[in-house]
Amino acid sequence: MAKTALEHLNTKKQEKLVVLEKDFAGIKAGNTMFVATPQIVDAYIRDIPKGESRSIVRMRNELARQWNAQATCPVSSAIFLRISAQAAIDEMGDGRPVTEVAPFWRVISSKDKVAKKLSIDSQWIDVQREAEGI
Repeated sequence: MAKTALEHLNTKKQEKLVVLEKDFAGIKAGNTMFVATPQIVDAYIRDIPKGESRSIVRMRNELARQWNAQATCPVSSAIFLRISAQAAIDEMGDGRPVTEVAPFWRVISSKDKVAKKLSIDSQWIDVQREAEGI
């Protein structure tokens, strides 16, 4: 049976720093790349103040700086962002108030590709962003 987003979010993984031996996803060989965890991305999202937003690129850049790397893996960070968002959606579906879940709409807009992969109408994201003045 497949894991739920919440189970993926709560799976303990270890973050790591990798020195790239060859170019990867726009990151040059020799650069240090940070590979986050779902928990790190989720914590980053939860730390964004209400009424503010961050782009996915800004999130990756800030995580890289925080972990003393030159870049953050764009592939894994997109996956972990989706896990955090879907876990929040699932929690709301189970009755948890929107104020108690990771505010993924502060990073994901309805126009982002990841929004279309979530089990929520992307218009809902716009409503949340508008309610916060984003």
